[in-house]
Amino acid sequence: MFQRILVANRGEIALRVIRACKDMGIEVVAVYSEADRDAPYLALADQAICIGPANSAESYLNIPRIISAAEIADVQAIHPGYGFLSENAHFAEVCRSCKIEFIGPPHEAMRKLGNKNEARKMAKKAGVPVVPGSEGLITKDEEALALAHSMGYPVLIKASAGGGGRGMRVAHNDISLHSGLAAAVQEAENAFKDGSVYLEKYIEQPRHIEVQVLGDTQGNVIHLWERDCSLQRRHQKLVEESPAPNLPDKVRKEICAAAVKLVKSAGYYSAGTVEFLLDKDHNFYFIEVNARIQVEHPVSELVTGVDLVKEQIRIASGLPLSFKQDDIVHRGCAIECRINAEDPANGFRPFPGLITKWQPPGGPGVRMDTHAVQGYRVPSNYDSLVAKLLVHKPTRAEAIATMRRALAEFHVEGIKTTIPILREIFTNSAFVDGKVDTTFIERHYLKGQ
Repeated sequence: MFQRILVANRGEIALRVIRACKDMGIEVVAVYSEADRDAPYLALADQAICIGPANSAESYLNIPRIISAAEIADVQAIHPGYGFLSENAHFAEVCRSCKIEFIGPPHEAMRKLGNKNEARKMAKKAGVPVVPGSEGLITKDEEALALAHSMGYPVLIKASAGGGGRGMRVAHNDISLHSGLAAAVQEAENAFKDGSVYLEKYIEQPRHIEVQVLGDTQGNVIHLWERDCSLQRRHQKLVEESPAPNLPDKVRKEICAAAVKLVKSAGYYSAGTVEFLLDKDHNFYFIEVNARIQVEHPVSELVTGVDLVKEQIRIASGLPLSFKQDDIVHRGCAIECRINAEDPANGFRPFPGLITKWQPPGGPGVRMDTHAVQGYRVPSNYDSLVAKLLVHKPTRAEAIATMRRALAEFHVEGIKTTIPILREIFTNSAFVDGKVDTTFIERHYLKGQ
């Protein structure tokens, strides 16, 4: 087991990893940018090292600076959290070449699965259903037009190296396909330094179902059941829950088995998430693998009792999984709400600033994962997530009731947050009945925005 780990991240996930390390008796080193110098969680680490200015390219995305900090602190491993360098295969390779273990999957598997076009090929080879689309990358508008005509509109343009909705456009006709291709390529080039795109049939009003997986270096892979992440705004998740409501048990088992089959074929280990779209007839299609811990991992922790961050650390140290598939029992219903520093009434515009009041909820069945406190200034340089509010109850009805109560107790001043729209969602009859899809928020709450 490792004696000292560096956390190459910030905010809520940095604090989450710090706590896991402390529970395991492992010393932990935090890194921070100038914008995060006064972040309260840094005091909980055994050591904190500044790695540069607020700009993430000069700090949290700067591989030489992170490696230098790791070498100065004499750590055995680096945990990348989510976002930033967590799915950067080059970073994983650099860590291991410097004799520092990367707490995540092997860089070979990351490269295979990180490119969406290559991951589609792997899924097809493994017999996992994929959304109908191009066999390879689209290099000419003429190719895209011919394929769109053969599949029928609408179609979805997707960046091969994309994520978070960037480099993604829906086209409903030839004109929007032509303009969408140019926009997607440019956006992907700016965001990922890779402008390659491919085409998929656009599945209208699908559900977004993802499967949490864990694998060890001995070749064992298991799933921790599924999460429904359909409530999104502009491809950014807002509410996640497990089990997925109104999902037939046969489909649940099939989708989980497909996820395990795919990651096993890639030689994958550590935590990961396999994402699928589910159509109205309960047909599911693979879309991508997130080769890292997810923002919403606590949902799976609550319903299975498995600490995913601790398991990541154990796996990276060479230990086998501490349980088998039959040991993973799904208990109750867990729901997570993302509390972002955003203004839902103004198109979810980021709203950084000083938190002048922070009154979080509590009570039975409530979990809060956050780095925010009263007096904390939310910086404008990074993701707007300030907290994850979770509930766990025996039934979905009880979980919804507890979340309503928790959201009513949660009071924040000084910044705008997603709390008001979340309060509305949890009283929406369609949501209560589990009738959700990825267009739910746009249709119900963002008309005209």
